Amino acid sequence: MKQYKVGIVGATGMVGQRFATLLEKHPWFQVVALAASGRNAGKTYAEACEGRWKMTVPMPESLKSMVMLDADKDAEKLAGMVDFTFCAVDMKKDEIRALEERYAKLECPVISNNSAHRFTPDVPMIIPEINADHAQIIPEQKKRLGTKRGFIAVKSNCSIQSYVPALSALLDFEPTEVAVCTYQAISGAGKTFETWPEMIDNVIPYIGGEEEKSEKEPMKVWGHVAGDHIENATAPKITAQCLRVAASDGHMAAAFVKFAKKPTREQILERWTNYTGRAQELQLPSAPAHFLTYFEEENRPQTKLDRDLEGGMGVSIGRLREDAVYDYKFVSLSHNTLRGAAGGAVLMAELLCAEGYIEPVR
Repeated sequence: MKQYKVGIVGATGMVGQRFATLLEKHPWFQVVALAASGRNAGKTYAEACEGRWKMTVPMPESLKSMVMLDADKDAEKLAGMVDFTFCAVDMKKDEIRALEERYAKLECPVISNNSAHRFTPDVPMIIPEINADHAQIIPEQKKRLGTKRGFIAVKSNCSIQSYVPALSALLDFEPTEVAVCTYQAISGAGKTFETWPEMIDNVIPYIGGEEEKSEKEPMKVWGHVAGDHIENATAPKITAQCLRVAASDGHMAAAFVKFAKKPTREQILERWTNYTGRAQELQLPSAPAHFLTYFEEENRPQTKLDRDLEGGMGVSIGRLREDAVYDYKFVSLSHNTLRGAAGGAVLMAELLCAEGYIEPVR
């Protein structure tokens, strides 16, 4: 496979750090540039993250002495060093939109973990096993931007990765209504128990903006390319509540679903067992062999036991049963900073490289 030089914009944050660890031994991608806010420019990565390293594994030796760039002022320099860049910055949404479009117009493809462009009509929001075909919108986006190779592709919100994959395997049964409650780990807020001690032995029943994302983003994932934009799906209707819980990593969902064509329990389990997507067809390096895994045990999946399934890239499902109000209910789980954030973005980048949307030029 071709080799690519990549950057990480927003390298000092929790997701940026996760990118750094995931890419340390990646077979296709080599990190050659790191950037963050101006206050870290000129520091080594080790200096910039001193006292702030949140991963449970050490910082990659190859990155410790790499000198940090200013994500804004050094954009042209970084764009000239890499074949594409990952982006996971902590900025206002309008600032993120402007920054990502700037990199794209510098002919540097952007693989974004940020939410700012998720509803830009010609920006694909890709879960490789579900809607890989949405990459077909990229040429239309390039026309708008006036670029030859620069574009933006985004990953979806981490919370929807816990239940949207399970529902995606069942779309031909025409789900009409979904109620979901997500129980989200503190790393989703960029925190650890050391930096957020008030979360110990606690649940907070509100996460800003999360419920709107949980209800609307699946509609774009399940939509289709229509000319110069992605047309959102109109069903099922989703209502969501999102709670922050005392777990370090792993987002769990309790989902209730009603179908126009109610399947049997056996049909649902068969779909979950055999569901694969383009990521598995292409045998991408970060793709889980089994995207969905169903546990028959009544007390599974469990966050601590199952979040690292398939290297944190698999989705765990359990407790499927009929419901008195809806047709069925189930529980599902995904790792929010792997499948839900950096890992999902790396997998999307692998897909876009394998499909020829990103070519090495450096």
